[in-house]
Amino acid sequence: MPHPLQPLESAAFQNSFVDTLRGDASSDNSPRQVPGYHYSRTAPTPVADPHLLAWSEEMAAFLGLEKPAERGPGAAVLAGNLVTETMKPFAARYGGHQFGNWAGQLGDGRAMSLGELTATDGTPWELQLKGAGPTPYSRRADGRAVLRSSVREFLCSEAMYHLGVPTTRALSLAATGDQVVRDMFYDGNARPEPGAVVARVAPTFVRFGSFQLLAALGEIDNLQALADYVITRYFPELGAPSPKVYVRWFAEVSRRTAVMVAHWQSVGFVHGVLNTDNMSILGLTIDYGPYGWLEPYDPDWTPNTTDFGGRRYAFGQQPRIGLWNLMALAQALGPLLPDPQALRPLLDEYAATFNATYRQLMARKLGLATFAAPDHALLEALPAALETAEADLTLFFRGLSEAVPALLQEDDDALDTLLAAACYTEPGSAAHVPLRAWLVQYAGRLRQESNPPEAIQQGMLAANPKYVLRNYLAQQVIEAAEAGDLAPLHRLQQVLKTPFTEQPGHDDLAAKRPEWARTKPGSATLSCSS
Repeated sequence: MPHPLQPLESAAFQNSFVDTLRGDASSDNSPRQVPGYHYSRTAPTPVADPHLLAWSEEMAAFLGLEKPAERGPGAAVLAGNLVTETMKPFAARYGGHQFGNWAGQLGDGRAMSLGELTATDGTPWELQLKGAGPTPYSRRADGRAVLRSSVREFLCSEAMYHLGVPTTRALSLAATGDQVVRDMFYDGNARPEPGAVVARVAPTFVRFGSFQLLAALGEIDNLQALADYVITRYFPELGAPSPKVYVRWFAEVSRRTAVMVAHWQSVGFVHGVLNTDNMSILGLTIDYGPYGWLEPYDPDWTPNTTDFGGRRYAFGQQPRIGLWNLMALAQALGPLLPDPQALRPLLDEYAATFNATYRQLMARKLGLATFAAPDHALLEALPAALETAEADLTLFFRGLSEAVPALLQEDDDALDTLLAAACYTEPGSAAHVPLRAWLVQYAGRLRQESNPPEAIQQGMLAANPKYVLRNYLAQQVIEAAEAGDLAPLHRLQQVLKTPFTEQPGHDDLAAKRPEWARTKPGSATLSCSS
């Protein structure tokens, strides 16, 4: 029997975070330090004209929610104008390392959670509004979000889910009818932009930084209470909280983080701002800001202008940063253990899990049923060849999938066709020589597979997406939405639901990045306000 859908404004919310942990009950939303608490009770600030722009049918069905009207009580909830009786809105308190430096108290500065809904499988999912107004953690900001950044977060959350990448989700995108002033690149060119709110969803939004702040300030009782809450509610299979269970829990967080980062590397996703306050304790991709997908393959590429100096969060650095952030988490959890050094060996497991997961994912992308020791050299030689040729990672692997029959038949022309379609360097140039040589070696390895060519190809097509959320596509959608045209947004959202499938009539959404997008703000470069 299908689960009956209900209006959001009638849904019953639970509030385990608020009911279990210590909260600041003050109604003072002015920026301030909030020592001694896990969260602050707060409320969304009403907006002028809340109305629905986009909706995730898949997420809504999982939560048992019916789509609200464009304007009405459901849209009012999603934009922050209506708080129902069962909701207990709050902003979480946390800290973190930003670009490697300790930043102290941060917290939900433009996000607030309404409470938890029970999904159709019985699991709790927290509903959070991003852009719903100021909180005590807003610092010098207004707690609002612009349409530009909200479109990007809404689309990317759902696109990543459909790619099979561990991620938080998005339920809706709502306009506010208000203008928000933003300086996109912090260069003195502030301008008013249309405001928006994303309703995002996850089992919990607790972060590494949630534990770091409590440990840094010596709030050990609060640290233990938060750890016990997270383990009991989201890791019950590990057993009742205890020092031994804390160790097993850290091992599981490390494992999930490694799996998440391996998925990023396999699809060419660059998060852009991997501060410890942007790391989910559940191993989910969280906080979609200045992200991007590799187009010309470049391990030093980051879309984040704030990171251009050090490129700390560049594509090739993400596995190392995942480990660095786990080390910071381990340090924060040390006060809960009689021997904090018990966590150190588990950091080695992060590397082992990352490598094993990455190889497994890449074996699928390459159509290899098994991945033996001799295959390691083949895989390890690929990045340098891709970089020299300036190959588009998505187009290369999709083209490789389509070229399987030709490769098995030693069709040299097929190699040149693939390289011309996937690379940003000139066809036939010397830059293609290493990748062409790699393809010849790979074709020889592929001929050793026992599966028939059709099965190899079908498996590769199911592992190598045709469609990803390229920044220039997001920027085109944003510009149309700002002009009042939502058709491109809805079209792109629909196509990204089935990224591995051929979709006639939508090939333009799978095209190589156009030259104009190479330097266009929003297409090539983004900031933390993006």
